[in-house]
Amino acid sequence: MTEPVSWATAQKVAAQVSRRGGSLDPRDRRQLERDFAEFTEQAEELVGKATGLRPPSPARGRVTDREGWVTANIASFRRLMAPLTAKLSERGLPGPLAQVTGVLTGAQVGMVLGWMSGRVLGQYDLLIAEGENDEEQDLVYYVGPNVISLERRHGFAPNEFRLWIALHEVTHRAQFTAVPWLRPHFLGLVERGLDMAAPDPHRLLEALKRASSEIRAGRNPLAEAGLVGMIADEEQLATLHQVQALMSLLEGHGDVTMDRAGEGLVPGATRFAKVLRARRAEAHGVSRLLQQLIGLEAKMRQYAEGEHFVEQVERAGGPSLLSRVWQGASMLPTLEEIRSPERWVARAGDDVLPAASGA
Repeated sequence: MTEPVSWATAQKVAAQVSRRGGSLDPRDRRQLERDFAEFTEQAEELVGKATGLRPPSPARGRVTDREGWVTANIASFRRLMAPLTAKLSERGLPGPLAQVTGVLTGAQVGMVLGWMSGRVLGQYDLLIAEGENDEEQDLVYYVGPNVISLERRHGFAPNEFRLWIALHEVTHRAQFTAVPWLRPHFLGLVERGLDMAAPDPHRLLEALKRASSEIRAGRNPLAEAGLVGMIADEEQLATLHQVQALMSLLEGHGDVTMDRAGEGLVPGATRFAKVLRARRAEAHGVSRLLQQLIGLEAKMRQYAEGEHFVEQVERAGGPSLLSRVWQGASMLPTLEEIRSPERWVARAGDDVLPAASGA
């Protein structure tokens, strides 16, 4: 049975794209490995003090090049999408057509991953598969060429910038490992969305009609959730919104924690944040279209919306009120509550409403 995605093609294409400017000098690699081993450990202690989230096992950092980041993500995507690809294989095209489609789809996946490999600085790989090599899982990745490129381009102090990156990624690991229910909940949402996915020409036609209406009304049909959101039905869109709300919370919490935990240790944090915000928004032309198609522009808004949510909740009731988001899935904010934090404050803590109205 031919898979609907040729992962070998995805790997090959992504590797070709990622090699452009993605080499890592051996001396630079050794220094990065020493630094990130130290800063990952330091960041974990600082994040624990700032948030109260303490994982059951120590974080492990790994410096990689762009091609290594691609390889790790293809492995994760393949595990995560296995149920969907199996379902599509059963309904797939016969013989040669299936092979051609798989190669084309693999090439598309490879192009996206190859392009993204040039922009990612760090990433926590939250997908853990039972029965696979434990040493290759639960890792915090640092993409060395991208880190060094930004440092040299903007004159960043390497020790400060590397600790700052480690603080953000280690915060994400703390979220998913110190809050026991969060990882299965998040993966369950993703799996539910994939399980509902099915090739449907009628749905695509309806999506194109909706897109035309949005364009005539002067709105970008890709702005909210990219191509996936455009072709999703109501049930899928509801699940997608749950994922978006959760990611906004996690990214906003990561940004706030990164600044708070690094206070006094990372004097350049304000400048780092300013440069990265500009970098997220600087894409034009084909790059901008690609960001919209894969929903990356929506992810960029998650940082700002999530940070605003965290700040407003803490203004209303302090860190103790914010900590209620980790009590269970029912306490997670909806997308509407992320954008209107006072709604979540009203739902989560009636006792703090006077403070919220006086803020």
